[in-house]
Amino acid sequence: MKKLANKVAVVTGASKGIGAGIAKHLAEAGASVVVNYSSAKHGADAVVAHITAAGGKAIAIQANVAHEADVHRLFEEARKAYGPVDILVNNAGVYKFGAIEEISAADFHRQFDTNVLGLLLTTSGAVKNFNTAGGSIINIGSAVSNITPAGSAVYTATKGAVDAITQVLSKELGGRNIRVNSINPGMVETEGSHAAGFIGSDMEKEMVRTAPLSRTGQPDDIAAVAVFLASDDSRWLTGEILLASGGLR
Repeated sequence: MKKLANKVAVVTGASKGIGAGIAKHLAEAGASVVVNYSSAKHGADAVVAHITAAGGKAIAIQANVAHEADVHRLFEEARKAYGPVDILVNNAGVYKFGAIEEISAADFHRQFDTNVLGLLLTTSGAVKNFNTAGGSIINIGSAVSNITPAGSAVYTATKGAVDAITQVLSKELGGRNIRVNSINPGMVETEGSHAAGFIGSDMEKEMVRTAPLSRTGQPDDIAAVAVFLASDDSRWLTGEILLASGGLR
């Protein structure tokens, strides 16, 4: 039997990149997957099509995780489709790098609303709909909270908050057998990192040069860790922040 057979997973921001990779891997391991997206319906539908073509189960549900009503609807529709939730992957996130003089209130609120408030709202929604036997919450943080690169003050602050929330909620929810862990990726090649100009940049070259494994990560590298944290293989792990960066720290 597949290690996630009969499990239900909700993956936020799963229309592309790391989220899409995680959704596909969870489905391959046997989970029924809710592919959440905010605006990229075509991408979410493509992820669902990939999963179902391989014999898996998936549906796409639109919801902006920073909007409370959307989050409520997300879990209401997920429960109608598949029943109680066993796995939540908080992957939805946005970023913008820039010097401190360039930061605006709008930049701050855009990043904190999605990366922090959105994570809190989806976690609250998931906990209300979790299987009574417990389950696994997987937050997608970032290696930036370790390496603190220049020009990332707001984004790094959001991911530092994710680290703290992960450890707080592991204590808060442990009594209900809900485990809370974080995966903190380094540089990963995605549609977003290409669009932002990171791939092929001097920043990427320096990270590859200094990382012990000497390459940029791929979504599959992160997805494999997510399957581990979602499964019973990690049953004794909670409150952990796993740095998935090829050794870069």
